[in-house]
Parts: sequence; structure tokens; C-alpha cells
Amino acid sequence: MLKTIPAILSPELLKILMEMGHGDELVIGDGNFPAASLHERVVRLDGHGVEEILAAILQLFPLDTYAPNTFLMEKVPGDGVETPIWASYEQIAKQGDPGFKGFTMVERYAFYEKSRKAYAIVATGEKALYANIILKKGVVK
Repeated sequence: MLKTIPAILSPELLKILMEMGHGDELVIGDGNFPAASLHERVVRLDGHGVEEILAAILQLFPLDTYAPNTFLMEKVPGDGVETPIWASYEQIAKQGDPGFKGFTMVERYAFYEKSRKAYAIVATGEKALYANIILKKGVVK
């Protein structure tokens, strides 16, 4: 055990966060996200929701201040699903990092392609739909 590191962050995830450099991206996928088919580097945090994982990661992870730094999967046109979790993400991001620039929406299949190029994917047990988010790492100042 270590002080001040959120217990939800596994040793595997901490190692990945440390390995990442500025500009690298981390995907946090909901329970429906096809993490294993998109990437070889997948950290499983089943049983946890994206909100608590996002809040824990942002305690340690600086967002990029020179480029768009948070990305959400855009709803499929015509899908009437409500996405209240996005408002929660915005609140968490604002509290977690002053460099938060707001969300960039990414079309579903473009989001999958972006995820393939990410450094890693965190697979969660999140039940909310369209709860996938990508974070772009910045530098520690």
C-alpha cells in the first residue's frame, strides 16, 4: 500500500500511467466497449464505474494543455439514449485538472480507430451507454 494513491488504481494501471508520455492517450471504456478486440494492452477494472476511475486517474494524470485533451464517443444519429454521465464527467474533469478544455465529440467508428492507436484501454463494468472517454496525457509542471 502507498499513501495518497487511490486504491482503485491497480499496480498494472499505475505502471501504464507512468510509462505514458505527453500526447499518449488512455481510453476508459464502458462495459459494452470492445476493449479486447481493439487493443492488446487492456487493464480490467470490472466492477467499477467510469466516474470513480476517471476521478482517481485525474488525481495523478495531467491532461494535455496544448491540444484537445478529452474525447467522448458521439451518440449514433437517431439514438434517443440519454447521457447524463457526460455532465458528471465534465464536473470530475474540471475538478481533477485545470487543463481540461471541454469534450471533443468523436463519431463511433472513428472513436474505435482512435482507441486502436491509444496507449492502453481500461475496461470497466460501467453500465451507462456512451460512457467511453479518451484522455490525452500532458506534462507535469
